[in-house]
Amino acid sequence: MILPKTAKRVFRGKIFDVYQWRQKMFDGSYKIFERVKRQDTVIIIATVKNKVVILKQKQPDTGWFYCTPSGRMDIPGEKPGLAAKRELLEETGMVAKKFFLWKKEQPPGKVMSTIYFYVARDCGKVSEQKLDSGEKIKVQLISFEDYLKLSDTHPSSLHFSLIDMYKARLDPKYNKYLKKVIFG
Repeated sequence: MILPKTAKRVFRGKIFDVYQWRQKMFDGSYKIFERVKRQDTVIIIATVKNKVVILKQKQPDTGWFYCTPSGRMDIPGEKPGLAAKRELLEETGMVAKKFFLWKKEQPPGKVMSTIYFYVARDCGKVSEQKLDSGEKIKVQLISFEDYLKLSDTHPSSLHFSLIDMYKARLDPKYNKYLKKVIFG
């Protein structure tokens, strides 16, 4: 999604910037339109042997929820792959033997952002977690089947992965595909 050339930033936040522009309507009248730009995000599906790395996480404004390692690209100029490796190391203390971009998405709607999905295979612990002051994270290793079942769990922060998780639960071919993507 692209902002019109006439869009002006009317608010600059730490995570979100708000843009507005005057838009001509079909009847010839004009209205103010608005869109939000969010920092891009990396999501990492990591494995240790035949297990998926899952985080049970709590932040100051949330209860406990499940997610995979992830984070905003909040370091100026940082490339997605480096951000993903940084987040994996900070949140789990792990590095991967094989690391690659699986896909990227730009969700539809009024919030503009790119989400980069990385796969981190054969991870091993190399350090302690380096969590932000607003993170409590417990690292867990679960089976692929239990990972897919987390799509039933609320609250969770797996919403960007839910379509793949549901498809893998419903379609045996997609299940085989997703398992191959994650584990090789």
